[in-house]
Amino acid sequence: MSSRLPVARRLVLAVGLSGFVAIAPYWGNTAWAKAPTSHHASHHSTKSGPLSGSWSGSYSGAYSGTFSLKWQQSGSKLSGTIKVSAFSNAPTALTGTVEGNAITFGTVGSQAITYSGSFSGSTMSGTWKMQAGGRSIGGGSWKASRTS
Repeated sequence: MSSRLPVARRLVLAVGLSGFVAIAPYWGNTAWAKAPTSHHASHHSTKSGPLSGSWSGSYSGAYSGTFSLKWQQSGSKLSGTIKVSAFSNAPTALTGTVEGNAITFGTVGSQAITYSGSFSGSTMSGTWKMQAGGRSIGGGSWKASRTS
């Protein structure tokens, strides 16, 4: 009996995984990952914002691991991809917003995981939360540093 997870923990895992399964069909399609970069480079003459580039970080709390981000910032809008260790580092599309030093972002087509926080220079940090069925099922903190 000791090898079985408590009912509440099994429920959290099942609900959390179902949220990720909802976005899994998009993970294999890399066309979206290439389109924003070429679109911005060829159609916008404005300079990239301070968050554009590559970032590497970690998250902890209800779940823990590492992630990498590739951002393109245009004004107050962010777009790019995230690779999360818990999901075999498969690239997933992200969108977000920047207001002053505040940042919010989440995966495209899903509200399963959302991130909020702030940035200063080459570091950013904040909190994340995971939802399924409109209910919070976990969260914690995250931090990242610029890699390029």
